[in-house]
Amino acid sequence: MALDSTRDMALSRKAMKAELLDAETELRLAYAWRDERCEKSLHRLITAYMRLAISMASKFKRYGAPMNDLIQEAGLGLMKAADKFDPDRGVRFSTYAVWWIKASIQDYVMRNWSMVRTGSTSSQKSLFFNMRRVQARLERESAASGEPLDRHQLRQMISTEIGVPLHDVEMMEGRLSGSDYSLNATQSTEDEGREWIDALEDDSAQAAETVEHHHDTEQLRAWLLQAMNDLNERERFIVRERKLRDAPRTLESLGQELSLSKERVRQLEAAAFGKMRKNLENQSREVLYFLD
Repeated sequence: MALDSTRDMALSRKAMKAELLDAETELRLAYAWRDERCEKSLHRLITAYMRLAISMASKFKRYGAPMNDLIQEAGLGLMKAADKFDPDRGVRFSTYAVWWIKASIQDYVMRNWSMVRTGSTSSQKSLFFNMRRVQARLERESAASGEPLDRHQLRQMISTEIGVPLHDVEMMEGRLSGSDYSLNATQSTEDEGREWIDALEDDSAQAAETVEHHHDTEQLRAWLLQAMNDLNERERFIVRERKLRDAPRTLESLGQELSLSKERVRQLEAAAFGKMRKNLENQSREVLYFLD
């Protein structure tokens, strides 16, 4: 932790010593990068405004992310801004870069806030970064006026204030109310160290079910083989080509090979399945769905 703090301070001091660009120099560097892909100009532009990125990153420390990571994300946002900046629009680079830096930091904070995805839409981001501030202000105003708000009224006012649906406010409130917990954490000190993961239901197949399924499968295979063996050679051929191939053949192609009409092949197929159905029915009615 101390090493990270020292690194952050060194980076901040280096950024503070960087040159301050006037509008004319900034414009010249932006043109050189856009038109000539001059990496020296890009580096100079980014270095000059790294202090802006660090300043914005420091405002997000309260979300619990390491400052070094926030600075890195701010730097990535600054580089994206430099790559997409159009000097012909007549705005200062710093004005344009603020949006990209903020977006990059916010995306990082939301990705790392919880293992469960917190949100990705613009309304969800607005809620995540503004709900607590707006809620605190509304509660202060309510207390000052002597008119207390219940939870539903407060959520409705937050929804109106930020301009998002009420159900989004309710969802975000639940996600911000607590942090992630390990499934390996003990449930209580009185439970002999039992972990939460031990309470999860095992949805995998049990040994008895696996053995039973294997037995049933083998029995069904034996019955089907017996039913196939009771067919004549031509009927077995039609059944194999029509039902047991990865790419079943058409009645027309079988008719050409057997020198029969398509209708005759269909009749033979139906007759073969009739025989198999009768054979299987003598074994068990539960296997008839194989012929549907």
